[in-house]
This record gives sequence, structure tokens and C-alpha cells, in this order.
Amino acid sequence: MMFFDGAARKDGGGAGVVFVLPQREILTYSFSLIELCSNNMAEYHALIIGLEMALDLEIHYLTVYGDSKLVINQLKTKYEVRKDDLVSYHHYAIQLLKEFEHATIKHVPRSENKQADALANLAAVLALVDDEATTIPVCAQWALPPKSPQEEIEQESNVASIFTIDVED
Repeated sequence: MMFFDGAARKDGGGAGVVFVLPQREILTYSFSLIELCSNNMAEYHALIIGLEMALDLEIHYLTVYGDSKLVINQLKTKYEVRKDDLVSYHHYAIQLLKEFEHATIKHVPRSENKQADALANLAAVLALVDDEATTIPVCAQWALPPKSPQEEIEQESNVASIFTIDVED
């Protein structure tokens, strides 16, 4: 499976691609787009980058998921491509899809495409130039240290301490 998403900003664009391999291994990729473009162009860029990568990885059977109704429906020929600047992207994406033994493309709601969306937005915000690359580790972390067993017992029990004071306060 491949999930893709594109993001365009006034100062840069990004593409996110997520592969889910049959062994349930997840490969994530984020790309800064080096030219300003529309959001639909960014979506096509993400799709094309992902398809090229899948072909390079010698993937023969692929299900592609994206949250852009326009791009998905244009590829399924439910919508015609009316914008001249999208025609070449559309033709190239169709050509790439034909190189697979079997490829299907499906629309998913944005809520089911969160990883690709996050990667595209991250790349759009970072907007690296030309062939620059950076590594961004994603770590699982919790800021507060774990509670000791004694602290957990004290917090869970309802104990009140009462002291008698002989001197006026």
C-alpha cells in the first residue's frame, strides 16, 4: 500500500509518501518541493514521487491511497483535467500507473491519511533547497519521570492527617 499527500504554502511545498509493506513494515518519506505550486500540483507531485519510488523498489502490485478527491477522480477519469498546469502531471501519473502489473487508486478521508499529511506539511514548513536533506528523528518520550510504586499508593489512597496545635496560630 502507498499513501500520499501534498501540501502547498506561500513559501514552499511538500510531499509525503508512506509505504506499508506486506510484512506491516512502514516506510515514511517527506520531500520539500523546490518550486512554488498549487495544492493540487503538490498532490500530484507526492503521487508521482511515490509511484517512482515504488517502481524503483520493484513493487509490482500496489494500492494507492490519497485524500485529494480531485486527483483521485481525475485518475479514475470521473473528472476531466481542466487546468492546463495539471495536464502533464496527470499524463505522467497515468503512464507510471501503467508500469505496474496491477495498481489501484482509492480515495480515503483525510483522517485515514494522517501520516502522509503530516510528512507533507513538515516538508512544506521546512522547505529545504535543492538537494539538501535532513534527518528528523521521531522518538517516543514522556516528560515526567515514572512514579515510584510508593507514590502511586499514596495518591490512590484517601488519607488525611490531623494534628492538634496547642499554640494559637
